Amino acid sequence: MDFLLECVGFPPDHPLDDLVGRAMRDGEPAAWRGDPRTHRRLPLVGGVDLAVERDDRSDTWTVVPLFRQAVRLRVAVEEIRAVPDSRFDALLVGWAAPPVRSDEEYARALETERAGLLTLHEPGAYPIAAYLIDARRLPSSLLAGHVLAVTIAGFALDVGYVGTNEGVFDREVLERESGASVSPLSGQADPGGCAEVSVQIQSVRHLRNPITGADFDLLSVDAPERPLTLFVSRWQLERDGLPQPRPGLRIEGVFLFSGRIAGGLPGPRSSAAVFG
Repeated sequence: MDFLLECVGFPPDHPLDDLVGRAMRDGEPAAWRGDPRTHRRLPLVGGVDLAVERDDRSDTWTVVPLFRQAVRLRVAVEEIRAVPDSRFDALLVGWAAPPVRSDEEYARALETERAGLLTLHEPGAYPIAAYLIDARRLPSSLLAGHVLAVTIAGFALDVGYVGTNEGVFDREVLERESGASVSPLSGQADPGGCAEVSVQIQSVRHLRNPITGADFDLLSVDAPERPLTLFVSRWQLERDGLPQPRPGLRIEGVFLFSGRIAGGLPGPRSSAAVFG
């Protein structure tokens, strides 16, 4: 996961030991995680943080970027999966920007969707998968189809295209009302929480990493209902001869999505079906 740090202005050769030391010295306890001595949050700039944590089983440290934002995304939950390598995370699989329905209507829609009788995502929702870093807030069970409010951001694993719509990989995307495509990877060998995206860039916010002095970009991109936030590696774009993102261009690639629960948690009497 070290390469994800490139998305927030850390060059490929930046030593992780430096970030661990900074987190221990200047960071804060990570809410809803583990022991504050080994689970730290290091704020950077503009809502961008580093999650710095030690795995007690292997005695190794991980450092990954996160983003705190105010924009909430509604997700009708299809499945909540435990993450074997971290009891503090959960993989949320569901439908973003669903039509307004009751939990019971979503439960029925999910069952008929699985049976091939109904398309749940009409009239505009799209599939999404993302890691929730505050999984300890979730109840042990949820009503199938329950709608959570989450804040998520995507960090580039690989960007394949930045340019005009003329070079879009699948022109069918341009015929959609949203002009956007978000397709979670679902193969057995594919990492969870990742999606292939094809979206148009609305705006680019330039930020500067206070540790390295390197600039990086926060992209707001078109998606149904409300924009998504993406981060990309300037180093990867340069290596692959791709232009820097700017408003109006399309970006296509594979992104890892992660975030937090922002609302919609059920009360003790409204939980029902357990997700595996």
